[in-house]
Amino acid sequence: MRKLLILTAFLLCFNLAVNAEDKVQPATQPPQQETSKTFITDTEDLEQIYRESEVPTFKYVHDVDPGESFETQQSTWSPYPLLKLASPIYFKTVIIQPGYYLLTPREQDGGWYMLFKEAGKVRYIVPIYKKEMVSMDFYKENIPKPKMTISQKMHLGMLNFVGNHVKSSQRKPEAQNYLEVSDLNDNFVSIVLYWGNYKYYIVVRTIQL
Repeated sequence: MRKLLILTAFLLCFNLAVNAEDKVQPATQPPQQETSKTFITDTEDLEQIYRESEVPTFKYVHDVDPGESFETQQSTWSPYPLLKLASPIYFKTVIIQPGYYLLTPREQDGGWYMLFKEAGKVRYIVPIYKKEMVSMDFYKENIPKPKMTISQKMHLGMLNFVGNHVKSSQRKPEAQNYLEVSDLNDNFVSIVLYWGNYKYYIVVRTIQL
């Protein structure tokens, strides 16, 4: 009964806040994945890593990522970061054509690989050469919080209140993510995907080696 009274009072405050707004603000879009671009000059180690890495030979049944259905079953939109390519990039014999790709790290036979997915299908697979822990405050320092109106803040507070007190409405938080793309000397490109508690490194080229 006490929870019902608190929820009723919360809804009343929410309605008053909506009516008090003088202007209608545009809806805030879901937070976008951030992409940073930097220029790195030392590529000797990456060139060796590139040469020693092998082209993946495995494939998924019907080119479908088996882990995607589990990770997206409670998501309103895709939780994977989107990479837009305006020109081809290369990993040895793998030619990744221009387009929009959802990047997803996956473990296979003891190794880690980056999946380039398009329209629900795995189009390309590139080996991940390093996996590291993400620092505790990284996402807080690098991902800006979305700006919300008073009514949006009240609405979010109401949803959080219900989610914290009604078990059937609780959702598992989506993994936070961040994308770094670095242009290197000698036509190398470093892509670092921050996904949840880990970050994953791959190296590709703008021309074939």
